[in-house]
Parts: sequence; C-alpha cells; structure tokens
Amino acid sequence: MINVLTIFFLIVRIISNPIANVFQKKLSTNISSLVINFYTYLFLSIISSFLIFSQDISNILNLEFISLVIIAGFLCALGTICLIKAINIGELSVIGPINSYKSVIGLISAIFLLKEIPSCLSLIGIFLIILGSKYIFETTTTGFSLNLLKRKDIQYRLLALLLTGIEASILKKIIILSSVEICFSFWCFTGLFWSLIFIIIFKKNIVIKQNQYLMNILLISLCLGLMQYSTNYVFEKMNVGYALALFQLSSLVTVFLGYKVFKEENLIKKIFASIIMIIGSILIILN
Repeated sequence: MINVLTIFFLIVRIISNPIANVFQKKLSTNISSLVINFYTYLFLSIISSFLIFSQDISNILNLEFISLVIIAGFLCALGTICLIKAINIGELSVIGPINSYKSVIGLISAIFLLKEIPSCLSLIGIFLIILGSKYIFETTTTGFSLNLLKRKDIQYRLLALLLTGIEASILKKIIILSSVEICFSFWCFTGLFWSLIFIIIFKKNIVIKQNQYLMNILLISLCLGLMQYSTNYVFEKMNVGYALALFQLSSLVTVFLGYKVFKEENLIKKIFASIIMIIGSILIILN
C-alpha cells in the first residue's frame, strides 16, 4: 500500500529533476558539463557526509556492495554529463519526453538477454511512444526521420537514457543491501570520485570565478539531491517498474518549463505528445 510519504517523495521526484535541468541548461552555456557535474557531486558529498556518520555501515562493506556503488556512481556521473550536454545543445521540451524511451530500451534488452517475447500491450506501448515522439520531433527542423540519430543532442540523450536505466536497477539492489540513506550517501561519494576522474582525463579547469555560477550549481545540487533521495525512497517502497512509469510524468513539467523559461514553442502539441508517450511507457513497464 502506497502511503502519504511515498506520494510526497514521488511528487518531489517528478518536480525536482526538471527544475535541475533548467539550471543545468542555463549554466552549460558558460561552464563545461564536466565541471558542473564535479561541483554538483562535491556539494552533495559535503551534505551527505553528515548523513553517513549517523549510519552503521560496518556490516555492509563487502565486495558486492562496494562493486555495486562504484558501478552505479560511474553510470550516474557519465549519464548526467551526457544529459547536460544534450539539454545544452537541444530544446528542453524535446529532450525531456525522450525519457519515455527508457522502457523501450528495457524491453529490447529483455528480448536479447532474457529471451522475453513482448506482449501485445508492450507492442502497443512502443507504438504510442513512437507516435508521441513523432509529434514531438515534428516541431523541430529535422522532423521525424533517421536524421534524428545524427543530432548530437539526441545521441547524448539516448546515451544518458541507457546509462541511467541500468543504474536504476543497481540502485534498487544497493538499497536492498543497505538503506535509502546509505545508498544516497555512497551515490554522492562515488559520483564525486568519477566526476573527478573525468575532470583529470579531459584536463578541465575547475576554477569558477563568478559566485553566481557557484550559486546556480548549489541550486542544481539541492534539486538533484532531492531528486535522488526521493528516487531511493520510492524505489524502497515500490517496484522499480511502477516507479519508473510514474517518473515519466516529469516530462510534462519539463515541457512546461521549456516553454516558460526558454520560450520554446508548440506547447500544446508537445504536451499532447508527452501524454501519449507516458501512456505508452506505462503500458510497457506495467504489463
């Protein structure tokens, strides 16, 4: 039975992620996505360091747990970098609804890895997602065609989708082995670790001279912190598939914010298309 607190954190999850995307898009015109990601995880790690001290982690620090948090941190850090690159290049109201394709990726992977045959409802769901995305991409200069795959924003968004989709399943396993709070703390620490590795590899300058940029990154950190903690809480209380289906509602918030903040056009058509894609995603995940 879903309680009031679960509904609250579900709403927080749906709203906080699009708000973070707005600040990421604004900031990414002046600062590298790698640097934004590094400072985001740095702020989150500072906050979560106070949280982890109150937790008993002595009985969970085994090879399985450590391996899972390192992999989850890598997937999330790289996925967030790809997402920031995507929303920097493309329209927020176009990039957001693509999240519905996460369920299609999961369905296709199940065919090849688990030999699962999709049901009629799943096929209808795929059709609705493709139909909805057709309406979305008709608002762009590229239109709905294979040329979409040549666009950098779409490439980055699909890669982010794949990485975070795998991460979601790993996070559920980490929560089962520990708790919501411990999972959140280690998510912050390993995200910081991998962000620093990427900074070193690509030799990025992490000096930020304007305080306003740091304030924006702090706001991003708070939004993503709320997003991740609420995600972990909902994962603990609900089946991952159900949760991911409900998370798709955030695409409506993203479309509205793209229209309101960045003056992106075709609001009604994009909302209609997003609803179609959400229904399609729900049919696939909940089938």
